[in-house]
Amino acid sequence: MSLKQNIDLERLPQHIAIIMDGNGRWAQEQGQDRLFGHFRGVESVRDIVEGCAELGVKFLTLYAFSTENWDRPTKEVTGLMELLVETLRKEVPILNKNNIKMHAIGALSMLPPNARQALQEAIDMTSNNTGLNLIMALSYSSRWELVHAVKQIALDVKENLLEPENITQDTLQHYLSTSAFPDPELMIRTSGEYRISNFLLYQLAYAELYFTETRWPDFRKENLYEAILDYQKRERRFGKTSSQLQGPLTKN
Repeated sequence: MSLKQNIDLERLPQHIAIIMDGNGRWAQEQGQDRLFGHFRGVESVRDIVEGCAELGVKFLTLYAFSTENWDRPTKEVTGLMELLVETLRKEVPILNKNNIKMHAIGALSMLPPNARQALQEAIDMTSNNTGLNLIMALSYSSRWELVHAVKQIALDVKENLLEPENITQDTLQHYLSTSAFPDPELMIRTSGEYRISNFLLYQLAYAELYFTETRWPDFRKENLYEAILDYQKRERRFGKTSSQLQGPLTKN
C-alpha cells in the first residue's frame, strides 16, 4: 500500500523546497564517476516533479546548482551544464503535458550561453501552463540573493524611488528572486546532511525542515510522501502557543 493514501490533501504544503544532495557520493558508492550520479539524479527530479503535480502541490523549488558549485572540478561543472541543457530540452514536452510551468532563480548570467538559451526556451514554452510551478535554483545562493536585493534597494533609495523609513520586511521580500512565490512550508534535504547550505535563508524562516539519509538518486515518490506525512504531523505555531492555535475552550 502506498503512503500516498494516508496524505491529507487538504493540508498539503503548497510550496516544497528540496536540496537534492548526494548524487556524487551515490555514484562513488556504485564505483562510478560523480557525473553518473547526476545523470541518475535526473530520474529522481522527474519522479518528484510528477509526484508533486499529482498531489496538487502548487510550488516546488529544486536547488540544482549553487554559486559555490562553480568551484568544483571543471570536468564536473562542464558535465553538469551539458546535462542541464540536455534535460531541459527533453523535459519541456513532458512539462507541457502535465501543465507544469518552469521558473528559474539565481545568478543566471553566470550560466554558459547554451544553458541560458535552453533555460529561457523552457521558461517561454511552459509560460501558459497553470499547474505546478517548478522553480529551478541555478547558480543560486541566498547570500548572493540578499546582497543583490540590498544593492537594488540602495539604488532605489538613491534615485528617490524609496524612502529608507518606509522599508519593511515586505519591501525586502519584493526585491528577492522569489518575490512572485510564497515562502516554502516544507524543506527537504537528502543524503543525511543536516544544514541548509546557503539555500533560501530568508524564505525558510518558518519552514518545516525534513532530513533523510536517502541519497538523491534513490529518492522517489514514496520518500516524498513520507516527508509530507511527517510535515502533516507537526504543529505550525509561527511563534504562538498551542493553546492560541486551538482557540479558547468553550463550556457546554
